[in-house]
Amino acid sequence: MNDKKIFWLVSIPRSGNTLFGSLMNQNPNICVTANSITLEILKDLFLLKTTHLFQNYPDEKSLDNVLDSVFDNYYKDWNYKYIIDRGPVTLSGNLQLMKKHFKQPIKCIVLCRNILDVLASYMKWYYNNSNAFVNRPEYNCKTDEEKLKLLMNKDGAIAKDLEAIITLLQPENLHMACFVKYDDLIADPRTQLNRIYNFLEIPYFEHNFNNLSQLQVNNRSYDDKIVGDNMHTIRTNGIYKEDNPYRSMIPQSIIDKYGHIRF
Repeated sequence: MNDKKIFWLVSIPRSGNTLFGSLMNQNPNICVTANSITLEILKDLFLLKTTHLFQNYPDEKSLDNVLDSVFDNYYKDWNYKYIIDRGPVTLSGNLQLMKKHFKQPIKCIVLCRNILDVLASYMKWYYNNSNAFVNRPEYNCKTDEEKLKLLMNKDGAIAKDLEAIITLLQPENLHMACFVKYDDLIADPRTQLNRIYNFLEIPYFEHNFNNLSQLQVNNRSYDDKIVGDNMHTIRTNGIYKEDNPYRSMIPQSIIDKYGHIRF
């Protein structure tokens, strides 16, 4: 992939990821992906080493060649110089695999938002979209407390992204990350994007902050009927912060358990 550079977006959901992608994708040389499957591909290929079929004939070098080529092959037809892949690349297992099989430096953009603001954003979404996945019968969540606990479960996206961010906050890993607070991105997007361009060491592009488009990636859009309508919809008439009345509706038990997680 000598003609492409891959970077990473490591951020909790509802932290401005879709907005960031819409902004950066104005640059024709950049593509910020949707939630990516590349790390899952890498993991699933690696787990073949645990199967009887592989262990009966353990050709490690040949399978490692496939692991080495995951990103080359996945992004082969993407016509961009720079790809920002959205996924928890610094989860411990992911990072071990990446250090062995990814042949570029690991650089991560981290959008940071306080957990209670994230959960309030989720509440606003699921109150306004009846088909949101947390409202579905199979999860049997009746109250806000049950729905927010479901969102915070240890195997969910929030927990995984938090773990990945904690890894990047370790002194030995800080060089891999550019941390951007959600509130700063909303208040002064030009300055924050400039910081990101400098961190990635790529030429700056003059972005439009007033007329935005919904996120499109490689000529495709999110199919939000899978998780619930408007999960990845942004305001297109500018970048500004709105008061969220659901913040005051978060149950005290949730505040007591997660309110300390702040950026």
